[in-house]
Amino acid sequence: MLRPALACCKLYISEARNAPALRAIERAAAVLRPAAMLVNAFADDAYNRVGYTLVSPLAGGGDSAPPPLHRAAFGMVAAALEAVDLGAHAGAHPRLGVVDHIAFHPLAGARLDDVAALTRAVAADIGDKLQVPTYLYGAAHREWRGAPDMSSLPVPPDAGPTTPSRSKGVVAIGATAWVDNYNVPVHTTDVAAAKRIARAVSERGGGLRSVQAMGLAHGEGVAEVACNLLDPATVGAEQVQERVRHLAAEQGLTVGEGYFTDFSQEKIVELYMQSAEAEASQQ
Repeated sequence: MLRPALACCKLYISEARNAPALRAIERAAAVLRPAAMLVNAFADDAYNRVGYTLVSPLAGGGDSAPPPLHRAAFGMVAAALEAVDLGAHAGAHPRLGVVDHIAFHPLAGARLDDVAALTRAVAADIGDKLQVPTYLYGAAHREWRGAPDMSSLPVPPDAGPTTPSRSKGVVAIGATAWVDNYNVPVHTTDVAAAKRIARAVSERGGGLRSVQAMGLAHGEGVAEVACNLLDPATVGAEQVQERVRHLAAEQGLTVGEGYFTDFSQEKIVELYMQSAEAEASQQ
């Protein structure tokens, strides 16, 4: 099978405990198989949050129809907004909306510019058709620098209404090069300590280049330093693990072994190709 230009979409849903809601969201993605494949779902009960990973060729919409990745992502967002009420949500992870973050990444043979164009089209549909304030970042528009005040929007959204609803919230959606998500448990109930460590690990705080980090509560007796590795080929998980361990030790704390919340991009491409080949053999 020839390998097409692939793109990946990661959707973060503010729900991990409502099984019927999650099944509805996953069914919305399954409608597009084999054109778009859901290759991973990472649920975190303490955060009450699920990260879904979709993969599809960039092309393939046919006629005037949007490409499959566009339709699959939009369908999952629509299903999530129908099934989840942000006003009733509780969890340790910060949240902007029912679907508070969507990230598109180029994979094998794809260009960031093409993924950015797809991102803008999906954002327009979410904002206009689903009536959710939608903010673009990265190659699709601008760097995302923080959560807006949910009672008002001092920065106008790129699409959708200017006033968020309590039940839906807002969406931040962007296009970037690949990002690894790596989290390190810290054995403490002092979330402020985890936040100090996160600040010192992050590039913004004078730490590791191309690393973003935040400290969060994560279950009983444990906090966590949750990291985005923006250039994992240069600064990877081992360096982050060691830096967090060193900084925690300075505060008399110990850490656990960190973990990724998704597969590597190479593994994601492999899983997609295996699934696509299996589907093709059954037709």
